[in-house]
This record gives sequence, structure tokens and C-alpha cells, in this order.
Amino acid sequence: MILKYTILFLYFSILFLIGYFATKRIRNTKDYYVGGKNLGYWVVAFSARATGESAWLLLGLTGLGAMVGVSAFWVVLGEVLGVTVSWFFMAERFKKLSDKYNSITIPDYLVSHFKSTSHTLRIVAATALSLFVVIYVSAQIDATGSAFETFLGWNYFTGAIVGFIIVLTYIFSGGFVAVAWSDLFQGLIMLLGLVALPIVAYFSISSSVSVSDELLKLDPSFLNIWGEGGFNMVNLFTILGFTFIGLGFMGSPQLFIRFMSIKSTAEIKKGRWVAIIFTLLTDSCAVLIGIFGRYLLTSVDADVEAILGNGAQNVLPLLVERVMPLTLIGIYIAAVLSAIMSTIDSLLVVASSAISRDYYQQIFKPNKTERELAKTSRLITLVLAILALLIAIIVAVSVPGRTIFWFVIFGWSGIAATFCPTIILSLFWKGFNEKGALASMIAGFISVPIFKFGMTSIEGIGIFFEKVGELGPSFILAMSVGVIVSLISRTKTQKIDY
Repeated sequence: MILKYTILFLYFSILFLIGYFATKRIRNTKDYYVGGKNLGYWVVAFSARATGESAWLLLGLTGLGAMVGVSAFWVVLGEVLGVTVSWFFMAERFKKLSDKYNSITIPDYLVSHFKSTSHTLRIVAATALSLFVVIYVSAQIDATGSAFETFLGWNYFTGAIVGFIIVLTYIFSGGFVAVAWSDLFQGLIMLLGLVALPIVAYFSISSSVSVSDELLKLDPSFLNIWGEGGFNMVNLFTILGFTFIGLGFMGSPQLFIRFMSIKSTAEIKKGRWVAIIFTLLTDSCAVLIGIFGRYLLTSVDADVEAILGNGAQNVLPLLVERVMPLTLIGIYIAAVLSAIMSTIDSLLVVASSAISRDYYQQIFKPNKTERELAKTSRLITLVLAILALLIAIIVAVSVPGRTIFWFVIFGWSGIAATFCPTIILSLFWKGFNEKGALASMIAGFISVPIFKFGMTSIEGIGIFFEKVGELGPSFILAMSVGVIVSLISRTKTQKIDY
């Protein structure tokens, strides 16, 4: 136990040091929000991927792999496709435009792009972003409490509060620079931990044992890429739901703010392969951890429910304790916390920038000095973080059977459905206008809870909406609404580029 705490002490000390040195580079709000738009491709690529994965990767996707087997690789496919599209086809366009507009937030970019003369677009964008960020951050805080509880035997609420305090400390000191550099450090820990564990697990299995045969005994559908029952309509919608998760990489503000922060488009060309390889390795290994964990843990432990219950989100820590030497367990605690904290810090900076700049400065207090605005940003960060902590605690008390995978996906879906269709259309269609953007964001914002809680309860077809998830349908609806409203509201002089 002393060794675990020693490793964690070193891990947190490095984060605090990053925050301390980052303060030396913070001179204005541009530095605080986007690192002065001068970050290199290694930092940006790792920061984008660490932020995009979160606790969902180490606890949620590993658990999904243990629950459904190889069909979880559809998630990997969706994520790799989403990352590829964003880095190859969207990043350079977005970087050039955001630099042209001198934007430092996503609402900044949208207002400048559509030459908006009112504050409506800015208010809608900032409101939607703030709401879903709080939900997303609350899911990460929930995962923090679970991680401390599982690995160290702490009380859940103590763990959640400790993690909350640590993240706030280095965000307050260094802003986006601290976030990006800490993400690089945390991303490396995640990558090494995820790649090493399935390799060690594989070689810990006796060579005389056929893992595939044993897995089929445990669950005949485990190695079927289509899932239980083979190819059918329900499984098709399930697979689509897994794949649609990758849509969130194509315009979500917490990820695209990284493209604003990179120093040049030349760095994007270098960073794209780092991001894609990182995604392929970490996601594939997460699924393999779930698969090997299912075999190694359920073949020796009669209490299968203890392993597979609650979305099997404890499969990674249980497998680590089974196959890894004691000296490395502390590293895996740090890896899980890295996935969580790298997402919390990024989301809080993005949301606080939206409120402090897009609400407070641009609408109410345009004459505020840089120093005054920086103080306001830190205060708003604190308020948002406390709100997210309260939501996490309330959910933990009222929904004891929740799973991290779907809790995170709801927040992820809300941000993605609201912003991704709008960002995509703004980059590729000159006929897309401000009214279309507003309609698209509102449609995406509203449709996520409708598809999550409303459509799933309809008798007969509800099962299909439950399996496909809320992101895909909401994304398609928001995209369609944006196109239709733009076509209806366009002026005669407006050029429509199909």
C-alpha cells in the first residue's frame, strides 16, 4: 500500500509542477484559453486523444469488452474513423478559419464565421456547451470516486472530492497550457498501461489452454462480431450505436479547441498520425483487456456477478491485481486517474472560457481588463466544478447501479450532437447560414434527452432506439435541420455551394 501511495504522490507532484511552470507562460486570456496558439503537434495530439477518451476508455470500454466480447471492436472502428476524418479533413480548414477570425473559443468562431450581429448564437452555443460539460465532468468525477474506491479501498465520496481538488489546483495555476502539457504526460501513462496489460495477460495464460474455446463455453456469442444471436436488426442497431460514438470527434469543442491551439497547419499534418495510432492502440487494447479479463477472472472466480456486474467496469483493476506485479499497480491507478483528469481539466477550461468570454466579456462587460477577466475565469471554473461535483454525488446516491460507459456517453453525445453538425456544415458548405446553425444546435441539444429517455420508451420500436443510442439519431436530425433551415432562410444573393 505504501508503494501505491508513493507512486501516486510522484504522479500528482508532476501535475502540480506542470501547473507551476505553466503559470510562467500565461500573460493574457489567449494564453489561458488556447496556449497562445503556439503548441506543438505532440502536445496537441496527445492532449486531444487523452481528452477524448476519459474514464470511458479505461473503465467503460474495457468493461464493454468483458460484457460483449469482440463486437466491442465496432467502437474501435467508429473512433478511428472519427479521429481520421477530424484530423485529415477538418483540422486544417478549422485552424485556418479560426486564425483568420482570431477566435479563442468555439462560440467566437461561430459568431465570426456567420458575421452575427446579435448575441443569440453566442448565447445558445455557450449555454449548450456549459450544460453538457457539467454533465460530462460529473461523470468523470463519479469515475474518480470509483477508481479510488476500487484501487485503494477509499470511501467513494472521499475519492471524488480529492480528485476534484487536485484537478482544480493545476487548472487554476496554468490554464490551457497546464491542461495540454499534463495531457501529454497523462496520455503517455494511459498508452503504456493499456498496451502492456493485454500482453502480460496473454502470456499469463497457460499455453495448453485454448482461450477461444474457454470463452465460447462461458458465452457462445462472445467471439461473434455481430453479438448474441448473430446478424439481426437489433444487433445491427447495437453495432450502429457503437460506431456512432466516433461522430463526437468531428467537431466537439473540447477537441477542436486543440486545433486552435496548435502553432500551424504543418503541425497538424504531423500530429494526425500520432492521434490515429494512439486511438487504434489504446482502444483495441482496452477491448482486449476486457476479453482477457473475462477469461482469467471468471474462470477462477465463482462470483461472476461481482466481475460483470455494473457494466464490468471493474475488470481492469481486477485484472491488474491478478497479473501485474505489486510494484506496477500504482502505475495503473495513475493511468486510470490520468484518463479521468485529462478530460475534467479540458472540459472545465472550455466551459469556463465560454461563460467568461462569451457571456461575461462579449455581452455584459466588454471593457474588462485581461487581469479582471482571468480572475473571473477562475471563479467560473470553480463554480462549474462544484456544480459537477454535486451532480456526481447526487447521481451516486440515487442511481447506485449506474455504469460509467453510458453515463459518460450521454454527456459526450450532448456536446457532439449540438456542435459537430454545425462545425461540419460551417467548414464544407458555403450555403450554411446563421439561422441554420442556430436551428441545428437547438435541435441537437433538445434531441439528445428525447432520444435517450423518450424514444426508448415507445413500445415496439423503443428497443431499436435504446440499442442505437442517442448520438447517431440526434446527429442526423441536427444536420438535417441545419440544412433545411439554411435553404429556407437563404437570401437571393447568398451563394449555395453543394
